[in-house]
Amino acid sequence: MSTLDLKTDESEDFFGFLHVDLNSFFASVEQENHPEYRGKPTAVVGTMSDTGTIIAASYECKDKGVKTGTKVGEAKKIIPDIILVNGSHTEYAKTSHAIAEAVNNVCPVAHTPSIDEMVCELMGKERQPANARRIALDIKRAIRENVGSTLRCSIGMAPNRYLAKIASDMQKPDGLIGLLPSQLPRAIAHLELRDLPGVGAKTEVRLNAKGITTMPQLLALDRAGMHALWDSVWGDRLYHWLRGHVTGDDGAPVPNEAQKSLGHSHVLAPEHRSQEGAWAVAHKLLHKASMRLRMEKFHAATLAVTIKYSLTREQSQQTQGRVKKHNSGITQTGWAMEARFAHCNDTLTLLEALRGMWAKRPQGKSTRSRSLSA
Repeated sequence: MSTLDLKTDESEDFFGFLHVDLNSFFASVEQENHPEYRGKPTAVVGTMSDTGTIIAASYECKDKGVKTGTKVGEAKKIIPDIILVNGSHTEYAKTSHAIAEAVNNVCPVAHTPSIDEMVCELMGKERQPANARRIALDIKRAIRENVGSTLRCSIGMAPNRYLAKIASDMQKPDGLIGLLPSQLPRAIAHLELRDLPGVGAKTEVRLNAKGITTMPQLLALDRAGMHALWDSVWGDRLYHWLRGHVTGDDGAPVPNEAQKSLGHSHVLAPEHRSQEGAWAVAHKLLHKASMRLRMEKFHAATLAVTIKYSLTREQSQQTQGRVKKHNSGITQTGWAMEARFAHCNDTLTLLEALRGMWAKRPQGKSTRSRSLSA
């Protein structure tokens, strides 16, 4: 079993990281750029047709049940006066960079996981709870005063990056949550297993099969139990992260060689398991991936898309075993395709490649997407 170098002082309460999560980012940018949209249900779409889907929704939409993946026609029925806007990749990138600059003027940005997330690492006296909270409030004010009054963010404060990410999702919109070592792990005992970064539908099923169905059950495990549960050092790390320890990688993988790929994957919620819902999610994932390319000054010459489909019992029998079985026992099959092109990092070129591959995917009522990655 691997050992981890812990750096925490159990007697000291401190915050090592701030995770800034921009709320309903695409829709908020549209409301900022168009004052007439403010306070009104606004949604970003890939196409205006009723068969299209919502790519991003404002909180006014979410409050009424319209969110990412909702069909445009259905959204119109739920909110007759909904404002639909075609997405502007250029404006989102411009605003993201402006927000990063505003945040950086308050506290240096150490990591940019995606277009709508930023991570600041605290040093020295900044780590004291009162000072960290002041910095978080200054970040909110800097975004509001220097970039846009309608742009809100939720900020999570914690000893390590992993917990800071969790904290940023605990209160939305415009939240500010801190998780101190002295409060852990009881402060996160009320969360669901799926609230943990890295725990998707597949992992949750695997944990359930091993008798772990709630967060208190997970937190009750000792380090050896966590290692056995994951059968890897990830379990050891998670044991320490959830207790506020600093393990040296701060809750994020540390690459041991030059990064060769970049991407996002997503397990689709039941309401998104349709051709339209899958496209909306794929479209949004591409936005985030292309923004990360530009932020990290990378270029890509290949785009790969993978879709996994669940099969009915009848379909599974017809395939005569030529499929993989999900941990839940559900049989599934997959489709993948790769496109090559000249080196680029602009969204429009990548989106054109995605559309070309998407048109060649399996189609029909019998194909229900469970997850996708790009």
